[in-house]
Amino acid sequence: MERRLAAILAADLVGYSRLMGQDEAGTVAALKAVRAELIDPKIAEHRGRVFKATGDGVLAEFPSVVNAVACAVEIQSSMATSNAERPEERHIQFRIGVNLGDVIAEGDDIFGDGVNVAARLESTAPPGGIAVSSVVRDQIGNRLDVQFEDIGKQELKNIAQSVHVYQLVNGGTNRPMKETLVLPDRPSIAVLPFQNMSGDPEQEYFGDGIAEDIITALSKLRGFFVIARNSSFAYKGKSPDIRQIARELGVRYVLEGSVRKGGDRLRVTGQLIDAESGAHIWAERYDRPTAEIFALQDEITASVVVAIEPQIYTAESLRLRSKSPESLDAWGCVVRAMPYIWTWVIQDEDTGINLLRRAIELDPDYARARSLLAWAFASRVVSGRLDFEQGLSEALALAQRAIDLDPDDPWAHFAAGYVYAFSRRLAPAVEELNEALQRNPNFAFARTILGCAYGYAGLAEDGISQLELARRLSPRDYTQAGSLSIEGLCHFVAGRYADAVTAERRAVQIRPDFCTAWRTFTAAAGLADDLEQARMGLVQCKRLQPNLSIDWVEKYHPLIRPEDRAKYIEGLRRAGLE
Repeated sequence: MERRLAAILAADLVGYSRLMGQDEAGTVAALKAVRAELIDPKIAEHRGRVFKATGDGVLAEFPSVVNAVACAVEIQSSMATSNAERPEERHIQFRIGVNLGDVIAEGDDIFGDGVNVAARLESTAPPGGIAVSSVVRDQIGNRLDVQFEDIGKQELKNIAQSVHVYQLVNGGTNRPMKETLVLPDRPSIAVLPFQNMSGDPEQEYFGDGIAEDIITALSKLRGFFVIARNSSFAYKGKSPDIRQIARELGVRYVLEGSVRKGGDRLRVTGQLIDAESGAHIWAERYDRPTAEIFALQDEITASVVVAIEPQIYTAESLRLRSKSPESLDAWGCVVRAMPYIWTWVIQDEDTGINLLRRAIELDPDYARARSLLAWAFASRVVSGRLDFEQGLSEALALAQRAIDLDPDDPWAHFAAGYVYAFSRRLAPAVEELNEALQRNPNFAFARTILGCAYGYAGLAEDGISQLELARRLSPRDYTQAGSLSIEGLCHFVAGRYADAVTAERRAVQIRPDFCTAWRTFTAAAGLADDLEQARMGLVQCKRLQPNLSIDWVEKYHPLIRPEDRAKYIEGLRRAGLE
């Protein structure tokens, strides 16, 4: 046996079972032709060799990642051209994964983690797309004219450690995946997480919390367009060019800064950059006692607003921020909890819920802590991990108490709207979510959940419209799995089952333990007659929600219209749910 470093390309046909079911002989003939006329010649042209072939895919070895990725791009580009001449239901599309790793060669065959990771990577690519590991992305650098999208660390089946994955934009062509974002007709800004300069990882939350509260304060000014924190925080720990950030988020201004906390003293620096010109239009340094952090946040916010658009600031009568907690430690618990409550992963939710409960112990009148805890409880109910009646009742009580404590906090109304949406109560859900948007017009996640409420009510196009608005406010949101799952739900109630499967598949690729997305994926695949995918989805559903049954869906699923719930149940029945 010989060990060596190799670039591995794994390609797999999308919907193989469906195509074989429609026309077995035609599918086999078409695949043979694609292999002989396109895939094998391209691999050879780029100095690669096929070392394993199955009915629906190939594994190939290349001497470099540049050869492997260039080959993958040309295959996908040629397949897109070829599919243009076929009816949509007969399209032949591949997912391709590329990895660089240590392999073991035995004769003409190759084994090892380098191969296994490549084979699993292809499942994270969209149909017609290419996914690569971070080591491939780093090796490519600027050697190829391609664009990459960072989709973060992914848990791959039977791979012990998570793998950082990048997707090639639009299958590797040089066209942008999305249209260039047009600047809004009002002052637009992104606030980056403030860099922790303390040298203590435990203080990381402090800079995040300052940036979070500045975003909230700016968002309440109706004359501003403010990027949601989830997209701004996508740049945490990175050092991209400010102009690039502004282009990707579609804003004119970027606020960045740093924070150093030592003992009971706090040093904060901030600078506001006009990304179009690169000029610094405001910069300041603050040295304050830690106890003055909330006043400091107001001071920074006011300075930024004055620097950007004085007339808006002087005309604006809204309070800049919600009621501050009495305890700085309670604020710290909430800031630490926030990254854990959007992940749809049980262990992460446990961490977030424990932190929020601690915040309420420290400050019983802290509205934001109760709002987020209401969200966490309702989320667990919808995933079947908490008793339905008791869980929603407790969540609604938390949200209502938050409204009583701070009626101007958009998060309190958001939490109430979220609970109502999953209680099959459309009117109060829409009312509360619109209350949240009145208080914060830039609240992207509230628009996402408003889209969800419309989807559960059967108003698919209204739901998708809200999702589009939310995505403009937060183009790089790390809660995109939720947005994709809601998009899939809207497609489902509109009868577009194949589109629903595509959206839900993307959601579970981002969040493999996202039970709600797996349920809709399974129901949609069942109605799309892709029974192999439906059965696979049901296995995942039962893994994440062992109590899932037809009776549970009938009683508790949030779909409001009986006809939508009947279709959902029929799709799950086809998958084998009893």
